[in-house]
Amino acid sequence: MSARRVIASAMALLTAAAVGAGCSSGDTAQPDQPPTLRLAVTDLQGLEELQREFGAFEEEFEKQSGMELDFFAVNDRTAAAAALAADRVDVVFTGPAEYVVIHEKTGAEPIIAIERDGYRSSIYTRADSGITSLDQLRGGTIAMSDVGSTSGHLGPSQILVDAGLDPTTELEVLTVGDAVHQSLVRGDVDAVGVGYHDYEEFMASEEDPTQYRVLAEGPVLPPDLLMAREGLDEETVSTIRDTFTEHFDTLLPAMLEGKDNAKYENAKLVSVTDADYDEVRSMYQAVGVNDFSDFLGD
Repeated sequence: MSARRVIASAMALLTAAAVGAGCSSGDTAQPDQPPTLRLAVTDLQGLEELQREFGAFEEEFEKQSGMELDFFAVNDRTAAAAALAADRVDVVFTGPAEYVVIHEKTGAEPIIAIERDGYRSSIYTRADSGITSLDQLRGGTIAMSDVGSTSGHLGPSQILVDAGLDPTTELEVLTVGDAVHQSLVRGDVDAVGVGYHDYEEFMASEEDPTQYRVLAEGPVLPPDLLMAREGLDEETVSTIRDTFTEHFDTLLPAMLEGKDNAKYENAKLVSVTDADYDEVRSMYQAVGVNDFSDFLGD
């Protein structure tokens, strides 16, 4: 063998050895990282608030799922929808009214849902108003909370429709936010439509709750849910669903460490499909909305 061939063979062996050593070293020094799940929550603004409300949940979820949770801060529900559509976030935790629009915009689908205890709408009035039935509100005025709120606007509107009243033509609906209860106290409106928990909190603050009369309570509303971006792999979706199903007894207490998550006290885990939110689509129609691709109030 010529000297040139001997040198070439030696260099080839050295190169192969170096490549093999490099691969072996990389496998040892850089083990596989756990998959990362990017999560946004529509009713929380800023990373600091996310960490404060869901920090304990993050730790518990990572422990039980084997995944790394990466919070993605959004300013509002519109930003959450845009992040899903742009593949900047994998999962969004949101409410039923928001789900319908985000689904329409992005094709995102439900993974698993959390049903709040007593999550329903109610309509009440003053006991001295002389109003004892919803039908007597025809031609009158009713205050509700925030435009597009599931329990504080869409739900009460559906209650009216179910009672034979058209909230878009047969009575005046005022969405007044936090002033909703005081509008009745001042006599500005004939009745109030809110979430039942909001009604209970108001009654607890009143010296004489007998001054008020509940006219109607609606059914349990569709639950808040985790929704997955279109195209998220089924293995990841299954891992999320299984983690919640098998460990909800520890995930829920971790969520409840966040002050704003108190609404999930005594919540239960439920399986849902997109069809379960047709009820919310009917509520949108109750307020005269047939296009589900835009958020009310934006």
